[in-house]
Amino acid sequence: MQMKSIANRSDYLYRSTGGGIPWIAHRPNTERWLPRMTFFSPHGIEPKGDILVVVFQRGGMDALNAVIPHAESQYYNLRPTLAIAEPKSGQDNAAIDLDGFFGFHPALRSLKDIWDNGALALVHASGSPDPTHSHFDAMDFMERGTPGHKQISSGWLSRHLQTAASENDSPFRAVGIGHMLPSSLMGAFPATALQSIANFHLGGAHQTEQIAEFQASLIDMYRSGSSLDSQAELTFNVSDTLASIVEAGYQPANGAEYPDSRFGGGLMQIAQLIKAEVGLEVAALDIGGWDTHAGQGALSGSMPSLLTDFADSLSAFYFDLGEKFDKVTVVTMSEFGRRLEENGNGGTDHGHGGVMFLMGNNINGGKVYGDWPGLSSNDLYGPGDLEITTDFRNILAEIIQNRLLNDSIDQIFPNYANDQILGVTNL
Repeated sequence: MQMKSIANRSDYLYRSTGGGIPWIAHRPNTERWLPRMTFFSPHGIEPKGDILVVVFQRGGMDALNAVIPHAESQYYNLRPTLAIAEPKSGQDNAAIDLDGFFGFHPALRSLKDIWDNGALALVHASGSPDPTHSHFDAMDFMERGTPGHKQISSGWLSRHLQTAASENDSPFRAVGIGHMLPSSLMGAFPATALQSIANFHLGGAHQTEQIAEFQASLIDMYRSGSSLDSQAELTFNVSDTLASIVEAGYQPANGAEYPDSRFGGGLMQIAQLIKAEVGLEVAALDIGGWDTHAGQGALSGSMPSLLTDFADSLSAFYFDLGEKFDKVTVVTMSEFGRRLEENGNGGTDHGHGGVMFLMGNNINGGKVYGDWPGLSSNDLYGPGDLEITTDFRNILAEIIQNRLLNDSIDQIFPNYANDQILGVTNL
């Protein structure tokens, strides 16, 4: 195979190893697992704090049907078809009681054991204080970490990584699972968008001898000397590392079974990177589809299906990593919640307050945190939304300080004073 001259080598290298890559299904066809990747994460150069996994539930998740205030009569009054029955009703598909006031939607059943183990906490009536009902603006404000302000273009995760004291120079230090980096990772700090471990390397999951020869030719070409050689070498090393992970195969531990979904597949890939010890510190991924204006469904339909995927994927991730969750923290958020009163299309419209999930062995779990505002007409926000009593930055700041060991909160969340410590995390 003859090499053709390439005018723009960096562009070709990017296109050869990058976009348009499908998701991977896991391959549990071998019992062996790869050793530590010492090239990227030398012994002793590990995250000083936890590995942080950030999940964004895009579309505006209905917090009131995910974590149900079953002790509030107004919830039942304004949701005649969407409300989930009280736990004491005796119905098979009733809410799963958590503390006598709140309960899980039955589709979240797989998270109950983690809750009972004290490794899962909830912060209800939380979110961004900005009043917008625009998906784009609300997501943008949360990912920048600057509600109501767009002057700062970088994301809060990127600013955390810039200010964190770390000697970790791994290309896998920050990873966004998907075709593009989430805005929270945009900024001066380099991060990797990874849609598929298997298909990241040239040729994808089905690399042929001809493609391997072509890749070798590319490597030789970059040995000729140019300012791009170091970048090219890094790219090929990343590709080789990911190829090694795939070749080793992967079998989730402790009987964990990830759903056959994008979200489940994304969490499984993060688990692979954590176990491979390639220097991962921050991973971000999405689960979309929460914009339930119509046909939301109470026990079946779009939202219950999403909740099942959400819960089963997180549960598999937790049990797969096992003791490694001593150094892993998961936090979830959505751009806003939904209105209390259901609409005429069997759905809910854009609201305000939501709920955040926090998972990890150093989470003070088994508790719903936050000051519950109530659902009476005088307690609601605006046209009939759940009020926000906990700014999402309070929770993120506590995680960053206590679990990621970074005290630069004023730089990560500028012009914001974190004056409400809930004690959701251990030091």
